[in-house]
Amino acid sequence: MAGILDAKVEKYLDRLLPERDAILAEMEEYAAKHKVPIIGPACGRLLALATQLAGAKRIFEMGSAIGYSTLWFARAAGPGAEVYYTDSDPANGKRAREYFERAGVADRIRQLTGDAIESFEKTPGDFDVILIDINKPQYPKALEKAVPRLKSGGVLITDNVLWSGKVARPGKDKETRAIQKFNESMYALKELFPVIVPLRDGVAICRKA
Repeated sequence: MAGILDAKVEKYLDRLLPERDAILAEMEEYAAKHKVPIIGPACGRLLALATQLAGAKRIFEMGSAIGYSTLWFARAAGPGAEVYYTDSDPANGKRAREYFERAGVADRIRQLTGDAIESFEKTPGDFDVILIDINKPQYPKALEKAVPRLKSGGVLITDNVLWSGKVARPGKDKETRAIQKFNESMYALKELFPVIVPLRDGVAICRKA
């Protein structure tokens, strides 16, 4: 998925980023080589910042792939945190577990295999941070399920909300229509204060009242 920033601006922002450690760098290389969608380092830092500002200790990811964003969350949340990883592919989960163990954060991460929304519904309790990064037609349902389970003062983060700029045009495919519906619903909810950051493919950050 292409970003929505001017290519030169995106390259400039990338050059500003501090070098990642060996594990994150390896994950980025693997994702690029095997075309695995990850949020990338700029958005990873945004997740970490939101986690730290919220003082988050209980985090749920709807969609985790090889665990790149999970690792950013787990490190930012610190010891004693619970970060829930979800993916439908057991092979992704196995690879992710190896990264978590090498990074020394495996004890903070609970790995769930299967549909992310179903896994969320089966996991009890509320959360300080929830990330939505799943199949785009599921976005409206994910929002409906996530908001009631987000703690007061908690943060909802959603990736790909600008969808290569296609959201600014009439939705002709189900992915675009779903994201348009998600964005409109997100801004209509009185308990959320949302902001869309035009970073990479668009990231929505909401604080719940």
